[in-house]
Order: sequence, then C-alpha cells, then structure tokens
Amino acid sequence: MTTKYPHLRQDFLASIVVFLVAVPLCVGVAVASGVPAELGLVTGIVGGLVTGFLPGSSLQVSGPAAGLTVLVFEAVSEFGVGTLGVIVLMAGLFQLAMGFFKIGRWFRAISVSVVEGMLCGIGLVIIAGQVYAAAGLKAPQTGIGKIAGLPGAFADALGSSAALASLAIGAGTIAVIVLWKRLPKAVRSVPGALAAVVLATLATLALGLPVATVEVEGLFGVVQPPGADAFGELATPAIWGTVVAFTLIASAESLFSAAAVDRLHDGPRTEYDKEMVAQGVGNTVCGLLGALPMTAVIVRSSANVNAGARTKASRVLHGAWLLLFAAALPSALALVPIPALAGILVHAGWKLIPFRQITALWRGHKGEALILVVTAVSIVAVNMFEGVLIGLALSVVKTAWEASHLKTEIVDKGAGPVQVHLTGNATFLRLPKILDSLEALPQDRPVELDLSGLHHLDHACRTALHNWAERHSSAGTEPVRVTTAA
Repeated sequence: MTTKYPHLRQDFLASIVVFLVAVPLCVGVAVASGVPAELGLVTGIVGGLVTGFLPGSSLQVSGPAAGLTVLVFEAVSEFGVGTLGVIVLMAGLFQLAMGFFKIGRWFRAISVSVVEGMLCGIGLVIIAGQVYAAAGLKAPQTGIGKIAGLPGAFADALGSSAALASLAIGAGTIAVIVLWKRLPKAVRSVPGALAAVVLATLATLALGLPVATVEVEGLFGVVQPPGADAFGELATPAIWGTVVAFTLIASAESLFSAAAVDRLHDGPRTEYDKEMVAQGVGNTVCGLLGALPMTAVIVRSSANVNAGARTKASRVLHGAWLLLFAAALPSALALVPIPALAGILVHAGWKLIPFRQITALWRGHKGEALILVVTAVSIVAVNMFEGVLIGLALSVVKTAWEASHLKTEIVDKGAGPVQVHLTGNATFLRLPKILDSLEALPQDRPVELDLSGLHHLDHACRTALHNWAERHSSAGTEPVRVTTAA
C-alpha cells in the first residue's frame, strides 16, 4: 500500500484537518446565504468527491466560499432557493465553456487592485451583515443600509437581554479564533474555528442562553434538483446578470486562489484552463443538486498545504468525511448557535480586507490604491457585480492613460522651420493636447514634424496629424515636412 500510495499517510492526516476546517465554514456560509445549512455541506462534498478528482490544481480545496455569500443571498432573495440550482448550473456550464476555449489563463490579466477591492468590499458587507446575525436582528437589504444601521442595531441590542447574550456568543467566538493561534502547537492541531463553535455550543447549552440555533432539515430533505418552474426563470432577463456574476466572480476567486496556493508549495503548478473545467464540473453538479456555488477556497487550501498534503487524495478524502458527517450526524448541527457561525464569518470578512496592500499601494501606486478603494465602495453602495465592473472600467482607463504617455517638444530658433518632436505613444487620449500644440504654431512658418520617436501612433492620431499637415501646408508658404521612423 505504501509503495503504491507513498504519500497516503500525509494525505490522510491532511484530509482530517481540512475536514475540521471545512465543517463550520460550510455551515456558516450556508446560513449566511439564506439557505439550509446542509446545502453548504453538499457543496463541500461535491468539491471534494467530484472536483477533487479532476486535474487542474492538485492541492487547492473547493467548497462554498464566504466571498460569494453576499451574491448568493441577493440571488436567493430575488429568485428564491428553488432557482438557485439553475443559476449555479448555468454558471457551471459557462465555466466549462471558458475552460474548453482556454479563457481561464486570461483571468490572470485582471488588475490585482480590482481583485483586492472586490475582496475588501465583500469583507465589509459580510462583517456588517453578520453583526446583525450575531445580535439576532434582521439585517437591512443593501450594503449601505447594513453599515448605516449598525449604530441603531447596537442600541437595540443594549435594550434586549437575548440580543446581548447572542452578541456575547458571537464576540466570544471571534475572541477564541484570534487567541487560538497563541496557544501551544499541540492545541492548535484542532482548527480555531471548530474549537470556537464547540465552545460556543457548550456555553449556550450549559448556561441555557436564549440563542437561535441552526435549523436542520436532513441531507436528503434539502437536496432538491431544480424543476421546470426554476428553468422557466431563465426567460427572465434579470437572472442572466446574476448567472454572469456567479461565473466571473467564482472563476476569478478560484484562479486567484490557485495562484496563491502555488506559492505555498513546490509541487506541480496549476493548469488554469483545466482548473476552470474542474470548477465548471463541480458547479454543474452543485446546480443539479440545488446546492450552493463552489469556488476554490484559500482558507481550506492553505490548511491542506500546511497540514502536509502531497496529492489530490487529501481533498478527495475530506469530501468523504463531510459526506459521513452529513449522513451520520446531521442532528449535531441543530446544537450550533447561529451567532457563533456569524462570528466565524465576521472573522473571515475581516481577513478579506487587504489592509497591508492598501497601505503599500498608497505609498507607491496611488492610482492603483484609488481603484481598490472605489471598487470596494462601489460593491458596498451598489452590488458586487456592478462594483467589480466599475473597478475593471477604472483599471482599463488608467492603463490606457498611462500607455498614452507622450512628450511634445517644439524647437523654434527664430529663423528657419519650426521643429516639432513627438516621442512616446500617440493615442486618441492625447490627441486634444497634440492638436492644441500644433494649431498654436505660426501659420507663416514652415514646420518639420518629427514622428520618429513615437513607439505607437494609433489611427485616430495618424488621421488627425495628416489633416492638420494639409491645412497648415495650404495656409503656409511650404508643405509640412513629416519624418517617421524607418
């Protein structure tokens, strides 16, 4: 056995660690998304037993992600849980097409500032929304509403003993997760999030606290393949925006996670198009089961690498342990306090906010820092999909502006022709400035226009310069002499 599977021991032990990390996250993401807790486990199972077998990235682990919580909650609120499967199914099919047409690698071209801004905005919305859940209060629908309503929510909580008890469980959960890292290594072999949930559950039971717990329906009770009515929703134009948002954001998160995981180990590198196909297969299966969408998750993936995993066997085994847990111990979920899960997600949301990256960008690249902040604020103020589009548009505009760097030098010695030297990149973005400089030249003097220093001359500039040269030649004493690169 050890000869045929030389890394079986390392992979087996790593799979236990990943399973223990995954359980509270799967349940927490599902509850925060407004769907039954078991659906989070179903997505984790598919991520292990289906996506885990496929080529792409050997060590990253897939499952329900906190980064999609906001988007899933909005989709469930607008279209219902029954239609969620159709949305996830279509997103999976789009991912398959993108993988087959080798589009996956192009996700690496997306500006890092947009990605960091997306994570920051998601983190802020998750934190704000889960504070309400920790207090047992109903959260406003919009991101701005969640943040603006926090003072009122705290005021309401102070007047309710039940809300204070619920907040205490949530705050205690966060404290355990943060302080767990300072305990001896032997103790830290148990994941902090799992320890926090167990301690919160024991405290709630021992003290008889009036705290809401997870509602359990049973694994087979929640798996509902989408029916004809759900597929009928595809005739609604609005649903396609959600499908595209699921596709793009889940794909980006998975592939950026793959790049991060590759930096953590010395094994085989990720094949991005194959990983896109693997994610597409997983989301297609999740959609057919009516479960949550999946992405590769950096928390579980880094835990897998740090636990010593060597092959994909660890992530497949973690899916098997999730299946055994969901089938054999579903009643255990009914004991878990919802504010404890909210505390886990508040901590996860905090980890998504790139504080160091914002500071570093502001010092060296203020334009990139601005894109990051605008993307995050747009996600909070509007929604995730449109916020990301705004960030991408700003990134494209910034890149185009920088790529059109141009220097105009005019040499007039008082006698003879006026010399105009253009160096850099002449694009339509710089055309007004170029024409202003040229049209200010004296009409009664000959002009020598030197374009040999240009790296790029786009069609708009070429046409405009030609037209200006003709006008100046007809009004002046001599035709404009134009010098181009050889």
